[in-house]
Amino acid sequence: MPLDAQVAAVLEKIRLAGNPEYWQMTPTQAREWHNRKAGILDIKPPGVHAVAERTVFGAEADVRVRVYTPRVSESPLPVLVWLHGGGHVVGSLDSYDAVCRQLALSADCIVASVGYRLAPEHRFPAGVVDCYAALQWAGHTATELGGDASRLAVGGDSAGANLAAVCAILARDAGEPALRFQLLVYPRTAPTEEFPSHHALAEGYLLTRKTILWFHEHYRASDADREDFRYAPLICKDLTRLPPALVIVGEYDPLRDDGIAYARKLEAAGNDVELADYAGMVHPFFSMGGAVDAGRAAMAQAAQALRRAFG
Repeated sequence: MPLDAQVAAVLEKIRLAGNPEYWQMTPTQAREWHNRKAGILDIKPPGVHAVAERTVFGAEADVRVRVYTPRVSESPLPVLVWLHGGGHVVGSLDSYDAVCRQLALSADCIVASVGYRLAPEHRFPAGVVDCYAALQWAGHTATELGGDASRLAVGGDSAGANLAAVCAILARDAGEPALRFQLLVYPRTAPTEEFPSHHALAEGYLLTRKTILWFHEHYRASDADREDFRYAPLICKDLTRLPPALVIVGEYDPLRDDGIAYARKLEAAGNDVELADYAGMVHPFFSMGGAVDAGRAAMAQAAQALRRAFG
């Protein structure tokens, strides 16, 4: 279908503003720019009961985790470990504050948002190491957080969904922590940027091919990383026995084919998978709920899926 009218209006405002693309900046400049504009198009949700800063002492580095508790509860709440997007180069706890608050309130769960190390200062697999350490920590300390370790999920968007998918595989292989669900919002899953959607939607839909390549060139330590499933979960040889998944994609997102291919491969491996392909949507519509109705709908769908998985 045509580009969504609300999305088209947002893209026109961005065009008229003459904003630079990430690939035109240094990583430091890109992070500053990302943090300044983050949340502008998102819903401003009501306050949560509590927000706490924690530190995970990982094998390679200390990892900041921000814990959102939606309400006072006499019984333990389920826990979602959230991994933010940003191409492994930008993104932060602050820039995803609104998303995490919405998830905590709408899914009625504790959200642990992970401030993993970013490239190019910390290239692959640093982010994977940090995110899996944080996921293990959440499983081990859920009770201390007021959570239920038996109702644990992992999720993320874009690069964060890539990391979430990888962490689900690592958790299965290690035997812990046990996961109820994985929420994958327009995940990057392939080892290369050659799916048809990457070329058909290379320009004009907010996330461009030049920016994607810029992100990945900063993230990879070498081209050999493309052969590692922790870089590209789509190439993992064994995708059986993974937690149920909701995979959300947008029709005008260059990463659309990555998400669809991964959802199909998960399903072929015998997993419970729901694929939601939002017509007329661009990357990153999930964070545009303040301006785009479909962003709110996707958030509501994600929350419903989490509630159902948590029981």
